[in-house]
Amino acid sequence: MDYKTLPVNEWVENHVKCWLESTGIKKEYVDKLYAEEVTGPALMELDESFLRDIGMKKGQIHILIQKRNELLQLQTNAQQADGSSSKTPDRTNAQTGPARASNAPAQGTASGGAVGTTSSENTAPTSGKKQKSSKKSQLQRADEVLELRNCRPFRSQDTDFKYVRDTVLAPESGVSDLIIPCHEYKSFAIAAELNKNQLQSKFASEVIRFASACMNIRTNGTIHFGVMDSVEDKVQKHGQIIGVKVKNREDFVDALDYIEKCFCSNLQEIARKCIHPPVFVEVISKDSQEQRFVVEVDIEPTFSLVKSNCFEVYLPKYNESSQKVILTKEPALYQRLGAKSEPVQRNKLTAFIQAMQDRDAQREKAELSSTQAPTEIPQDLGRKLSILLNDGKSYMDDSLRYILVTNRCEQDNLNHINFLMHLNIFCVFDFDEHSNVSGLYSKYKEHHETSAYFLQDFFKEIKTDNSPSQKLFDQTSWIFCNGRSDFLGDEKPCDETTWIRTKKKYLKKVITCICEEILPERSFIVLFLLLSPVQKPLVDTFHEFYTEMNGMEYIICITESRENYRKWANLAQESCSIETLEQRSIVGMKLSHVNATIQSKLPSTAQPRHLPASTGGVCTLPLREEEKMYSLEILCADQCDDINLNLWTEKQKQEIEQNFYRGRKIMWENLWLADKKLCGDIIEREACIEASKLLDGILRGSGHNYSVAKLKIFHHPGSGGSTIARQVLWKNRKRFRCAVIKTSYSPSTVCKHVLALRDYEEKEITHCFPVLLLMEDYEDEYFEELQIDLMEAVATRKTNTCRPYFILICCRRSNNPEKLCKASPLDTVAVTHKLTESEKNLFNTKLKKLQQKYTETKFILTFVLMCEEFSEEYVRDAVMHILQGIDPSSRDTCLMRYVALLNCYVPNSYISLSHCEAFLGLGGYTESKARAYDFKYHLSEQVRMIFIELRESTTYISSVQIIHCLVAKEILRQLSGNQSQSQLAANLLQEKVLFENRFGREEFIKFIRHLFIRRDKRSRGDSTDTLFSPFIEHVCKAEDCEKAIAVLKAAYELLGKDPFFAQQLARLNYSNEKFEDAEYWAKVAKSHLPTDSYILDTEGQVYRKLFCFTVDKMTEEETPEQITEKIVTALKAMKCFRAAQQAAKEERESMNNAGYFGEVEVGCRLLRFLSTLPVFPRSPEGEYTELVKYLTTDYIPEDIKRTWGMLHSSLKHLRQNLYNALEWISEELSYFQTDKNQEKDDENDDKEELIYNPRKWLRRQSAVYAKFFISASPIADSNNGPDTQLMRRMSIYASGGGNVTNILSFLTDQKENRSAEKLEGILNFYPENLLKNRLEDNDLINFILCHITLACLSPGSAKLLPLPTLRELSRRFVKGKRPFPASAFFLLTLLYWPDEALDKEPNPEKDEILTSALQTLKRLYDIKMKDVPTRKKRIYTPFFLGKGYGLSKIVHRNKIDKLMVGSLDERRMKWLHGTVWNISVIRDHLKRVSGWTKDRNLFIRGHVKELCILPLHRESVPAGNENVTFYLGFSFSGLVAFNIEVENDPAIRRM
Repeated sequence: MDYKTLPVNEWVENHVKCWLESTGIKKEYVDKLYAEEVTGPALMELDESFLRDIGMKKGQIHILIQKRNELLQLQTNAQQADGSSSKTPDRTNAQTGPARASNAPAQGTASGGAVGTTSSENTAPTSGKKQKSSKKSQLQRADEVLELRNCRPFRSQDTDFKYVRDTVLAPESGVSDLIIPCHEYKSFAIAAELNKNQLQSKFASEVIRFASACMNIRTNGTIHFGVMDSVEDKVQKHGQIIGVKVKNREDFVDALDYIEKCFCSNLQEIARKCIHPPVFVEVISKDSQEQRFVVEVDIEPTFSLVKSNCFEVYLPKYNESSQKVILTKEPALYQRLGAKSEPVQRNKLTAFIQAMQDRDAQREKAELSSTQAPTEIPQDLGRKLSILLNDGKSYMDDSLRYILVTNRCEQDNLNHINFLMHLNIFCVFDFDEHSNVSGLYSKYKEHHETSAYFLQDFFKEIKTDNSPSQKLFDQTSWIFCNGRSDFLGDEKPCDETTWIRTKKKYLKKVITCICEEILPERSFIVLFLLLSPVQKPLVDTFHEFYTEMNGMEYIICITESRENYRKWANLAQESCSIETLEQRSIVGMKLSHVNATIQSKLPSTAQPRHLPASTGGVCTLPLREEEKMYSLEILCADQCDDINLNLWTEKQKQEIEQNFYRGRKIMWENLWLADKKLCGDIIEREACIEASKLLDGILRGSGHNYSVAKLKIFHHPGSGGSTIARQVLWKNRKRFRCAVIKTSYSPSTVCKHVLALRDYEEKEITHCFPVLLLMEDYEDEYFEELQIDLMEAVATRKTNTCRPYFILICCRRSNNPEKLCKASPLDTVAVTHKLTESEKNLFNTKLKKLQQKYTETKFILTFVLMCEEFSEEYVRDAVMHILQGIDPSSRDTCLMRYVALLNCYVPNSYISLSHCEAFLGLGGYTESKARAYDFKYHLSEQVRMIFIELRESTTYISSVQIIHCLVAKEILRQLSGNQSQSQLAANLLQEKVLFENRFGREEFIKFIRHLFIRRDKRSRGDSTDTLFSPFIEHVCKAEDCEKAIAVLKAAYELLGKDPFFAQQLARLNYSNEKFEDAEYWAKVAKSHLPTDSYILDTEGQVYRKLFCFTVDKMTEEETPEQITEKIVTALKAMKCFRAAQQAAKEERESMNNAGYFGEVEVGCRLLRFLSTLPVFPRSPEGEYTELVKYLTTDYIPEDIKRTWGMLHSSLKHLRQNLYNALEWISEELSYFQTDKNQEKDDENDDKEELIYNPRKWLRRQSAVYAKFFISASPIADSNNGPDTQLMRRMSIYASGGGNVTNILSFLTDQKENRSAEKLEGILNFYPENLLKNRLEDNDLINFILCHITLACLSPGSAKLLPLPTLRELSRRFVKGKRPFPASAFFLLTLLYWPDEALDKEPNPEKDEILTSALQTLKRLYDIKMKDVPTRKKRIYTPFFLGKGYGLSKIVHRNKIDKLMVGSLDERRMKWLHGTVWNISVIRDHLKRVSGWTKDRNLFIRGHVKELCILPLHRESVPAGNENVTFYLGFSFSGLVAFNIEVENDPAIRRM
């Protein structure tokens, strides 16, 4: 027999096994319990110790005990329902035996739970997904258990009372104490559809029969129509509420007119008074909009009315044949027998009548007793409020967020809602359309900075593909759910019907999104604050939260008005029983008492926070002003002084200290407690003293007047770098304004808030103290952008101070901090694991104190490891000791290995607590009755020691990580067993529960991606630059490349066939000489993203590597076919690189030049390969005459005419293709600075080798390219044909003068004389009479630039042509109709800038040339830049305007660099901060020009017209109209102004 039909105590082993399998318990434990012969009775007695003895883990024990208890509770409830009913067995068969407790999720009815059950766990589905049901009453199963609800209170006329369809009332009852009514049910389903006469006769017959029985017995009673009284069809259950359709209420009321016909004339008036009019109780249902009612008639036979009377009645019946209502022939006397109304048998009639006097006496006595109602004992609502609002804790903290749902707040109540100002409110659902004018919002926004939304707008804000905006968690979102009366737009308030039709869908979407994607379970409480009468939309909000949150466990209601609560509860019972609502509600407590009670539990007092002021005093920082600067965590002068220590237990203080020494990041509370001597002192490492000294040096100026200074702290992971940085801030919090930057916000937002922090409440902003800003674990690009934004903002203020405006304390982990410190010793501190002797003493002393204070020192493992300097041997021994006795097969050990894998290879990685709970089968996957839920109690002791829980101010999801990355590495090693790391990663990829968990999913996927494809880079502080992710490189080294390829394939499949994983597979394969597979994966990546330039470049790299590999392996026995195949491969590579170039041009937001570099690399290698073939022998002079002839003419050697077939055309274009690529690279390097490589994200970046010095690379490749095209024949002036021009160009290329970048690179040579000689040699290659011997455009550009460069190196060279001659030669670029390269127009700006010697008179023609050149440069620059932010590609300015005339007025940037002293980093800082212009020797070489400003634009006079100039920093241009002076630079984007200053002396002119 099926176990579902049997009581638990009758189950045998097989029944128990089937039930266990339905609960989700692991199969191994099901089998163990079966082997232990656990029967039903044994199951009922199981306890935790027995389960532990058979080897069950805590998580599985928790599930089993909970499910068993639910099962037993449901059986008890069902048996109680049976015992209280005297109906036939058919009525209660469905409720015998255990209801399917463990299968509640599978059944998934809207009403959910069990008979008699009021807990939220049993009234909602247990899975995170909502359970749908339609036409439920028709589809219910016979064994389904419905929720028990209470009847309407006797004689209640409360119109707000509702019944919920398909719940059940207690079984029909007999006589109790005469006052408690007995109940009788009638489905009335068929009768309700009859005509009026039939309906009335049937209704009256049932009421009069029941009334007669009650009145004769002298008991109160209620007869219910619309409640199931029979279960013969096995569909509905006894007592199930189904309701009846009421077409006309008057039909039911008028039906009681039969009283006059059915009762004796002398009793009719009494019957009228005893039989109350029908009450129509609405039946509500989620699944149907059809209106139904339960029609109820109360019978109240009071002693004064019925004394000494017997009520004999006729019953009306409808005659079908005559279609008339007739009365029964004989009257009958009815009585209540059990739960039935039965006629008194004739043989017992006398005795029944004689006993009437006794019943009268009983009735009189019962009525007297009922008037002495017991006094209701008031609840301790204060304690209940504290427990519900704080999730069971005795105090409040910031671990919980609140979602407030409220309605209209009257003016009187606004004085008592201060407690809301102190709650960590995530968002508010406000149904008061006047809230902004006179309601709650008007009060709240006085204290807090908020973001106001309407429902649909808030949904757009939160429903994005990316992780939620950090701002959602830093500012309260106020959602006007029914419009705003003061809003000028279209969003106006509407009535209930319109709201349901137009806005309810957005409410549902918003709540679903919050619960499923933003806030994890148990991290927030929904607070319904009912301040005025409730309307349906507010109740709809409850239904949605109840469904999404799987019950009432984290929902509470507060209302002062019992009437408001009653209406809300009656409507809310559609989802939840009244009893459960009462458990989770605070009703009748004055709002002022609520306010005072909550404020008494606040962790901090209401005292304001303060900031230091430049006057030496302090100023108040209201919370609202602080929230406006939401991208900063502001450290106030009196930080933590508002803490209410009375609420802090000693255990809490110890926990804060212990967490720090376990490895959690230091909090301000740690430093505050140490200052107050409430915990031990915090060690101050020597690096902290060193950092403080550097900070003092910065504040004194140290010879540098920087507006934005920086202090860098590079540290080994776990060495205390973050602690040192925060100690520096803490020590200076009373001197300066301090803040920690939240790098989740954009640099522009941070810049705006930092300026606001500096200026807040300061009268003289020029005299403010510097602001100390801490940045942790930042990206270089983010830091540089923020630094530039701050500098530009300062520049607009035009103030010079002796101190910096801002000091950025940059704290970042690094594997080699000492090396980074050496590179920039003046502003960098290195923090390592190595301790000095004095530090060792401090650490050892501290360790002894901690060991005395805490008995379990294993929980301060991180500090112990720090004391041992993280020595490899100590870490190994410590981990070995911890892992003793660990169960390697347990779920939590497996979780620890996964976390260790991520922590070992992905810096700053973690796994969210939600993921961990899901993985262990906790949280949303099992119901937890214990509200004080703690994840750590479900872990083994070993895992608890290894994990540390994180919850930072910027991280809204709690997470876990291993206490230190070195510990994570050692765990992987010691727990490896027979399982490799590649297999561990493969297993991790198969854990669906981790990948499908919705909270923190974006971060988890990001860490998984980084594990497989994020490379190490020195620029991020890594020790090396890697070609692949450290994990993949480890697998290749420790295992083999096949394993690495296999696990990458698995990752590709799991992560949605990510094209960048396919790209990595291509790279990994060709790096291991698996070229066929590499080609396949490159094509796979290309099929996903056919126009991605980086992926197309990867395809080119596959063929390049294959070509190089086959050439390197070539032997002398190679066949012509094999040689041809190699050439085909090289040409394929070049074709792919050209496709990448074309795709890069179309990409608007990036500049990928890899295709050009790749084409040059493979092209030059192909030239070398061709030069080694016998078909192209070298000349006696060693030149490649035959090869040059083949590549540059129509000549084809006979030996290869047929074998190379279609290759000839491509090879003859080789020279021009390479030339074009080299020219493009040269132009690119002319435009932009190349101090640092600007590359695409690691995931997409396919450059096999980073080109750290692209200018050197270009010179080298140009020389390789040129040497294959140089001929021994002399260049005759008389013969200027195409061949001669080509040979001349190649000779110039070989000498380093082939393009703009190569020519300008002569200026960076330390030996200027050598460079000058080389340039003179290059000029010798050109014809003497260029007017007669016309050069090609590029050749002419190079010729002119050689003169300008030579003039910078050797102004007196005899080879130099005068400026007028060069101007004349350049006129071709003015008159020509064909397009010219940007370098041509760049030269025009240099040559035609007004010259004091040559341009004494204004010349409109020269002015037109200059203006036209600048306009063209600007247009070409805009095309080049596309949509790439200028910060990513900073313009390069090679020349400046100097003092002098002719070519001598042109000063190269390298000249200025040589005039500066200091290291490379120091010189860069001088350029960045603009202090280079304060160096007198540089000012002596450069010429300061005059201009003016207008509407924030900068102008200068050319030959005749005004010219608009680009300022280096736009914010440095003064507002209004001012005369200014500045230094002039020449760049490929046009003229650039440096060091703009307002001209105070009108007499100053160009100098």
